[in-house]
Amino acid sequence: MSSARDEVLARVGAAIAGSESPPAARDYRRAAATGPEQRVELFCARVADYRAEVLQIGVDAIPAAAEAICRELGVRRIGVPPTLLADWRPRSLSVVEDHGLTPRYLDRLDGALTGCTAAVAETGTIVLTSHGHDGRRALTLVPDLHICVVREAQISMLLPEALDRLVEQGLAASPITFVSGPSATSDIELDRVEGVHGPRRLHVLVVKEAT
Repeated sequence: MSSARDEVLARVGAAIAGSESPPAARDYRRAAATGPEQRVELFCARVADYRAEVLQIGVDAIPAAAEAICRELGVRRIGVPPTLLADWRPRSLSVVEDHGLTPRYLDRLDGALTGCTAAVAETGTIVLTSHGHDGRRALTLVPDLHICVVREAQISMLLPEALDRLVEQGLAASPITFVSGPSATSDIELDRVEGVHGPRRLHVLVVKEAT
């Protein structure tokens, strides 16, 4: 098997030797002239289209909003990144900081509360990089509930704009997770099954910060 593979790779290498690939086309939209209100409105609409719950609130209302979500779902214990702001943490819940918790322990949590690095209005996508308030990738994938705080200023209209932000913040080489709604698949007989690859429930708190 190895010798056959080596032969195939050698033939491919010989066939393309000396050839140059044409530069990739960059004629797609890389920026959009839209105002912040348009971006926020579209982002909220697209997030809702994915069957996620979205709520627009002020920054001071984050703990109360998270508590209300958890109370409705019967959630009592949530995981948070160690760097999550104290002003964002619910007071009436058991809050567990993730200092490298094992997957088994994470699975016993009822949910997770994190921030994000960026968001894309056109696709309703949240961008996580495991930096800042994002938390580890495992924290946002293993628990059944993810409550994600998205600040309005983090919302770009287009994906290239969001990626440019990652470059500006020095995060382009980080492991990046794109979240568009709760985890779901329809691979088996086209039946939608949620919670296979990540949280079954996604609640997005879109926050307008005080100016």
